Amino acid sequence: MKRTMVKAKRPTSDALSLQDYFDRYLPSVEAEMQAIVKAVNPLHEDFFGMMRYHLGWADAEFNPCEARSGKRVRPILCLLSCEACGGDWEQALPAGAAIEIMHNFTLVHDDIEDRDETRRGRPTVWTLWGDAHGINVGDAMFALSNLSLLLLVERGVPASIVVAACCLFNITQLALTSGQYLDIGFEGREDVSVEDYLAMIEGKTAALAACSCEMGALIAGASDAQCACLREFGRHLGLTFQMCDDILGIWGDPALTGKPAGADIARRKKSLPILHGLERDEELRALLGREKLLDSDIRRAAELLEQAGSREYAHQLAQEQHSRALAALEDAGLHGPAAQALYELEMMLLNREV
Repeated sequence: MKRTMVKAKRPTSDALSLQDYFDRYLPSVEAEMQAIVKAVNPLHEDFFGMMRYHLGWADAEFNPCEARSGKRVRPILCLLSCEACGGDWEQALPAGAAIEIMHNFTLVHDDIEDRDETRRGRPTVWTLWGDAHGINVGDAMFALSNLSLLLLVERGVPASIVVAACCLFNITQLALTSGQYLDIGFEGREDVSVEDYLAMIEGKTAALAACSCEMGALIAGASDAQCACLREFGRHLGLTFQMCDDILGIWGDPALTGKPAGADIARRKKSLPILHGLERDEELRALLGREKLLDSDIRRAAELLEQAGSREYAHQLAQEQHSRALAALEDAGLHGPAAQALYELEMMLLNREV
């Protein structure tokens, strides 16, 4: 039987669009996060300044600024899922803030582990202040994310749901770090398969998107069946996101992504298109086996990947995950503008350029 899309109609004039939801939610998410990431002791001002720098709220001298800070998609997923399930999105704000702070703790540590010197067009925390401070900043953000989640109690969320949310949150943290473990291990292996890659991104990327959606449904008091459907929606959305990110990591516009052209090739990152190409092209294997890659080598590698069909292959797999996400959203049986916005968000992630 052919599936119908979940409220996939163009919003009417009196309906809220996805952008309307971003405009409504984001100021409250930012305020919630800023209230958490705030030094209490004056001795710690610079320490928290490093966190605020990473989050896009301060410059390298810790003066207030508005730098690129990411799309905040994960907290939006949480709040949209809550509202789509009939809950009060404002009750879920501590969870949305917790999810985004946790995500950013992993980015601070990832930058150290991957030796990435830039993120969102600016020097990374470890590049400016060293590995030791970078590790400590990430650790603090991990702790702050858990403290943020506990503030659900102050929003009137029942204690039993807060406990369930904390369990989900920590299971997700374990999945994230397990995925990162696999990713780090790939760097020293020559036999990484596409199947290995998929297992890695299940933890490193899909788990947090799944948590975001399930968390919102949980706080709304949704049924077990709806929570499970939204978890699957988030999981497949996360896989779509990562596969599209892998495409952008090679062919994305540096002016939009904030990363050099062919950044993943330069790092010899075992992303989906690269793994697909390595299985099919001997010249590419020899090229990426060189000790040092010149700019001309990176351009040639991108050409070889195109010729091997690796870009199209990654796009096809992303399309498959996209379809599964929409099917899970349909199975949740949600109606109304927030459900429509979840659909629009999945469409936006599939077609994004940054």
